[in-house]
Amino acid sequence: MDFSDYFKGRRTVRRYSYKAVPAQLLRDMLDAAMQAPTTGGMQVYSAVVTTRADLKKALAPCHFNQPQVEQSAAVITFCADFNRFVKWCEMSDAVPGYDNFQSFMTAVLDAVIFAQQFNTIAEMNGLGCCYLGTTTYNAEEISRVLDLPKRVVPIVTLTVGYPADESVMTERIPVESVVHWETYKDYSSDDIHAAYAAKEALPINRRYVEENGKSSLAQVFTDVRYTREANEVFSAKFYDFIAKAGFNWNK
Repeated sequence: MDFSDYFKGRRTVRRYSYKAVPAQLLRDMLDAAMQAPTTGGMQVYSAVVTTRADLKKALAPCHFNQPQVEQSAAVITFCADFNRFVKWCEMSDAVPGYDNFQSFMTAVLDAVIFAQQFNTIAEMNGLGCCYLGTTTYNAEEISRVLDLPKRVVPIVTLTVGYPADESVMTERIPVESVVHWETYKDYSSDDIHAAYAAKEALPINRRYVEENGKSSLAQVFTDVRYTREANEVFSAKFYDFIAKAGFNWNK
C-alpha cells in the first residue's frame, strides 16, 4: 500500500452495508490500536464496543439520530477513563491525585489518540469509519446507556462498518494555511482569503449559503451549525457531567 495515497485519499464513511464485522477482527484492531502513544504508559482510556441493535437504537438519540449509528456494524465509544487506574493505585497502597483538569486532559488526549489509531487500522482493513461529533454534547445520556462508572467520560465515538458506496472526500484548506515553520505567523486578510477561497467556491458550500439565507459560508457555521447559544448550553452540560464523573477543579 502507498501510505501517502491512503492518507491523501481517505474518506469518512457514513453509509454501511449490512455485512457484519467479525468480533475477533474488532478485537484484533483494538489490540493493535493500543500501541498508540499514551501518557506515561498509563493508558487512561477505555473503548465500549456496541453491536447490539437495541443498544445502538438507545444510543441513536444521544447522537441526534444520525442514521449511521443504527446502520453501522459497531458503534465504538472511546472514553477518558481513570476508573481502572485509580482502583489499581488504591489497591497498591498508592494515593491517586487524578481528579483535576490536568489529569482529565491527559485521559482525553489518550482516548483521542487511541481512537484515531483504531480509525486508521480499521480503514486499512477495508472498513469505513465516521467520527460522531455529538459525544460530548450528550455525554451523560451516553454514560447511562453504556453504564459507565465514575471517572469515565465519553470523549469520541466512531461508527464502523463495511462501506455501502464510494464516499465523497471532504474538502480541506491548503497545507500552507495550517503549517507554520519555526514560529507561528499570524494571518493577514489576504492569507485568510487564500485559506478559505476554494472551500467557499465549492458548489455544495455555495448551496449551503443559499439554502440558509446567508451571505457567507462563515455565517453558516456561526449562525446555523455551531451557534454561540448551542455551544454555551452544551459546554455547561458537559462541564456539569465531568464534575459528576469525579473530575472537579477550580479555575
